Amino acid sequence: MKIINSLSILVLLAACQPEKPAQQEANSQPEKYRPAYHFTPEKNWTNDPNGLVYYEGEYHLFYQYNPYGDKWGHMSWGHAVSSDMLHWQHLPVALEEYPDPITGDSTMIFSGTAIIDNNTSGLCEGKDCMIAIYTSNVHKDNQGLTQHQSLAYSNDKGRTWKRYDKNPILDIKRKDFRDPKVFWYEPQQKWIMATVIPDLFKVRFYESKNLLEWKQLSEFGPLGDITRIWECPDLYELPIDNQPGKTKWVLSLSGGHPAGSKFVGMQYFVGQFDGKNFVADDPKQPAMYIDHGKDFYAGIVFNNMPKEDGRTIMIGWVNNWTYANEVPTSPWRGAMSVPRALSLKETEAGLRLIQTPVKEIESLRTEMVTDTISLESSVEIELELNASQEEGIKLFESEGEETIVGYRVADHILFLDRRKSGNVSFNADFASIEEVSVMPVDGKIKLRIFVDQSIIEVFANDGEATISDYVFPESSSYKIETYNKGGSPAPQFKLWKLKSVQGN
Repeated sequence: MKIINSLSILVLLAACQPEKPAQQEANSQPEKYRPAYHFTPEKNWTNDPNGLVYYEGEYHLFYQYNPYGDKWGHMSWGHAVSSDMLHWQHLPVALEEYPDPITGDSTMIFSGTAIIDNNTSGLCEGKDCMIAIYTSNVHKDNQGLTQHQSLAYSNDKGRTWKRYDKNPILDIKRKDFRDPKVFWYEPQQKWIMATVIPDLFKVRFYESKNLLEWKQLSEFGPLGDITRIWECPDLYELPIDNQPGKTKWVLSLSGGHPAGSKFVGMQYFVGQFDGKNFVADDPKQPAMYIDHGKDFYAGIVFNNMPKEDGRTIMIGWVNNWTYANEVPTSPWRGAMSVPRALSLKETEAGLRLIQTPVKEIESLRTEMVTDTISLESSVEIELELNASQEEGIKLFESEGEETIVGYRVADHILFLDRRKSGNVSFNADFASIEEVSVMPVDGKIKLRIFVDQSIIEVFANDGEATISDYVFPESSSYKIETYNKGGSPAPQFKLWKLKSVQGN
C-alpha cells in the first residue's frame, strides 16, 4: 500500500443535487457545505442530540429540531433511525412544541432521554416500550416561565408518541431546571436521572422504580469549569484501557458559549457512583475537556446498547451557540458528529477520556488515493508527525484560503487554524485557532482527520485529544498538502475517499 509523501491533491468540492428551496439567505451556498457522512436534517434547524437509544436492531437519534425554520425556535424532537449509526432514515417529528389554548403559554420540547422500559411504568402494551423523558420549557411571548421534566411513550418503536396525562413527572418550580439523562442502574434495579440547575453549576440526581415518581438523591458541583452555565449532563461507566475488568464512572456536561471568549464546549469528571452519589476522584479537579474545538457540544451516549457490543458511544452537536444561527448553510443548519466510542486510559496526569471514531465508519472507505486525482471533499486522513519544530497538513488550500492542522514541538501544542478557511466573516468569533497540549508517543504525533465538506474532526494519538471545527471554504477547488517548517521532508500520510450516506 503506497504512502503519500508531500502530495498536493487537487480536490473538487462535491456537487450535491437536491432541489433548492424557493428562497435562499444572502451569501449562503446551498448544499455545498452539506456533509456527506455526518448526520444533518433534510432541512431546517437542529441542535442537541436527544434520546440516543438502541432497540431491536435500530439506533434511534432524536434531536432538537425546528420544523418551521432554519434558526432556533419552536423546539421539538426530530427523529431518525439507522442500522449502523451512519446511514440514517429520516422519520416524522416525534414530539412537537404545543400550545395551551387557555393560558396562551406554549411548551417547547427541550433536551432529554429515550430509554427502553420493561414496563416498570405500566405504560407498555407489550413486554417493553420506548419512553422519552424531556424538559418541558414553558414560555409566553418568547419569555421562559418555567422548566420541568415530562414523559411521553411509544409502543411502536418510536414511530408515534403519547404524552403522559399526568405530566410533569418532576417539577421543582424553577425557571431553569433541565436536560434529564435517564438510565437503568442494574446493581440496585432502579432508574437514575441526572438533571442540571444551570446557573448554580449543579448536577442533581434522582431515582425511580417506575419512571413516574422521582426521589432526589444528591447533588454534584460546582467543580471544574464554572465560567459558563452547565447543560446536558450524562453519567456512564467506562472501561479502563489495558486494565481488564476495571471501570470508572464519568460525568460529562456542556457549558454555554459566551461571545468573545476562548472556550471549549464540554467538560468531564472521573470518579465513583454508588447509586446515590457521584464523587470525583479529585475533589479539586481542574477543568478537563472532551473536545478542544469550538464545534462539539451537548454530547450524550446511547442507552440500551447490546451487551455483546460492549461499547459506550457518544454523538455531539457540531455547532456553537455564539454563531449557530448564522453559519452559511441552507436549507439546513446544524449537524451531528461522527459517533465516538469512549474509554478511559491511565496517563501520567491520571485517568483521561479516550475517543475513537466507531469502526463502522471504515465501511465508507472507497479507495485509497495513491496519485494526484480529482476527488470529493469527504475524506479520511491518517498522518504521523515527527515532532520536528512545526509540521502538519493544510486542508482546503487554494488562492488565499487554507485550514491548517499542525503541531508545535516547542510547547507540545496541536492546533487547528481556521482564520483563513474561507467564509469567516459571518460572525466576529468564528475565525480562530484551537489548541490542545499533546505529548509525543515514541517521538511521534499520530493524527486521524475526518474532513467532510464543512466539518473537520481531528483525533490525536488514538483518541487522547480531539478538535472539532466547522470551516466554510469558498473556492470551488483546493489542495491538500503537508508541510514542515524545520527543513525536514514533509510528513507522509494516507488518504481515503469516503462515500456519501446522504439519501440512504
